[in-house]
This record gives sequence, structure tokens and C-alpha cells, in this order.
Amino acid sequence: MTNKNAFAASVSVVAVLASTAAMAQTDLSALYEAAKAEGQLTTIALPHDWCGYGAVIEGFKAKYPGIEVNELNPNAGSGDEIEAIKANKDNKGPQAPDVIDVGLSFGPSAKAENLLMPYKVSTWDSIPDSAKDAEGYWYGDYYGVLAFGVNTDIVKQAPTSFADLKDARFANSFAMPGDPRTGNSSIMTVYGAGVAVSGKSGTEAATAGVEFFKGLKDSGNLVPTNGSAQGMAQGTTPVLVDWDYNVLAMRDSLKGNPPMDVVVPSDAVIAGVYVQAISAFAPHPNAAKLWMEYLYSDEGQTGWLAGYCHPIRFNDMAARGVVPQDLLDKLPPAEGYAKAIFPTLEEQGQAKTTIGEAWASAMGVQ
Repeated sequence: MTNKNAFAASVSVVAVLASTAAMAQTDLSALYEAAKAEGQLTTIALPHDWCGYGAVIEGFKAKYPGIEVNELNPNAGSGDEIEAIKANKDNKGPQAPDVIDVGLSFGPSAKAENLLMPYKVSTWDSIPDSAKDAEGYWYGDYYGVLAFGVNTDIVKQAPTSFADLKDARFANSFAMPGDPRTGNSSIMTVYGAGVAVSGKSGTEAATAGVEFFKGLKDSGNLVPTNGSAQGMAQGTTPVLVDWDYNVLAMRDSLKGNPPMDVVVPSDAVIAGVYVQAISAFAPHPNAAKLWMEYLYSDEGQTGWLAGYCHPIRFNDMAARGVVPQDLLDKLPPAEGYAKAIFPTLEEQGQAKTTIGEAWASAMGVQ
């Protein structure tokens, strides 16, 4: 596909829009005109059933007609997205992505390799500092928080905190997403439990988390299998933990058979973040910036929420009362999300190392 009227925008407008200044000082109508002149936005790794992206993309096209959205490899992973930027540095054709949506750790590494273009959206100040690069090279877009899924046919009194999991009523009941030596959601589960019981962060929280799970194993509360929809339905793992968007989707897939509660633990609300960024070699830089403005507007953030992925600006939107009530009604209580903790990259690295080194010995596994 070729760009439409690629050179129609004036040089002066493009020069202004190429600036890395905050969009609060930029005319969005001028940005739209420059984006229309480019005629296209190329995305990558955005499956339509992930975080409501199908509706988000349609919302962008409806709001900004005249910009074609070229979708590359919807099932690609974060590493594939980075490789696509590298492989197309000198290619302005349809295989060169303008924007990426990747796991948190890929933002800083891509910046270090000079693969990203800095840009600060107009809502920049409402993105938590711990979820964005100070210079605007990458920025958190949505997150999940760890949540318990509970089969209420079997478990009549759901746990409301990590501490509750030690109770004898959860004997042979609780399951993790997987092995924390290999899976991020499980690493963060152990870390979250450590934050809850110790009030610490980093290595101290990770160490406390390992000890907490050793206690669950010794008491028989921890089931030695991965939590799953099948285990939930069969009752073999009637209490499990995972990112809330996975647990909420599981609840929907079970369709009330069995009935299922979703609970955000009160003693540690741990968030896992994905990030957005613009390729340093984007063929359509103004369309990329307009896409970011849409994603970080209230409208775009609400689109992600409809797909059960918590928008990074949720706290700001909730405080202003602009989150649609029907979406809130499908989620656990908002006060839980308001206490979300965003572990830094350093803290995540400490957790991964500490848990990886201690888990086998503490849990008696290979």
C-alpha cells in the first residue's frame, strides 16, 4: 500500500509536528492534517481480541477518517515487534511498523538501541512516573493487576488478601499461573505476596514471597498444578491467581458454570504494564503521534478498559468520574485498583533473580 498525498502537508507544519515537545503545546487539528497527508498508520502485534483492540482500531478510524490502518502480524510477540523495527530501518514500505505495543522491559532496551522516537502525549502528566520514560521514548499504555479467581460453588468465602490464603479453609485449593522461574505473572505473584507480608520491595519482598509460598506448600493449601479455566470448572483449582484481564475473560468464558468471583487482593495490588512507543524510523510519524493521542485520550483508554485491560490513566479518569459505569460494574471494586503498585524494572529484575535462585530449594522442586 502506498501513502496518499504524502507530500501535501506544508514543510512548516511537518517541522513543528516533528518536535519532541509535549502535545499540550501542539494543535491536534494540524497533527491530523499532517497525518492525513501521510495517509497511513502501520501497527503490529495487535490481535483484535486482546484488550479490545478491534474496537479501538475502529474507533481511531472513525474519529480520524482518511488514515488507513495497515495491521502487520497480529499474533507477533514483543521481540518480533522490535525485530520488525530493526529489519525495516531503511524501508518506508508497508512492512515497516510505525508503532509498537510491547512488554515493559522492551521499552528501555529498545531505547538503548536507538530504535524509538520520543513523544509526549497531551495527557502525559496523568501517566504514573514509574510507568514511563522521563524523556518520552516509551510509556505505559495498560496494565493488569493480580487477581484471584474463585469458584463460588466450592469456595463459599473468597479470599480477599494474600494473607487469607494461609487459612485452613483453602486446603488443596490455591493455584498459581505457572512456575515463577519462567513466567512473569507467577514471578509477580510471588513478589506481590512478599510485598503484602513484608511491606518491603525489591529483593526483600521477593525473599518474603518465596517464604510465603513455602508456607502455603507446607500447609497443603498450594495445589501443585497450574491454575486454569478447566481446573476452575472441575474444582481442582477452585482458587487461582493471574492478571485480572485473564481472570475476567475466564469468568466470561465459563458463563456462570461454575459461578466465579474475581477479587483483587487488598494487601498488595501488583500491576503488570505494557508500553507503547513510536519507531525511530516510522514512515508515518505524524499518524503515529495521532494514534498515541487517541490511545491516551479518555476515549482510547476506555476502549482498552472495555477489553478488560486497565488503562494506564485509570486513576486520573476515575477521580474525574469519566469511567463508564457499565464498565466499572464488570470489574472488581475501583478502590482496589486505586492502590496499584507498579514495580520498577529494577525491582522486577531483583524479583526474577531472587526467586529464580531460591525457589527450587525452598519448594523442593527441580
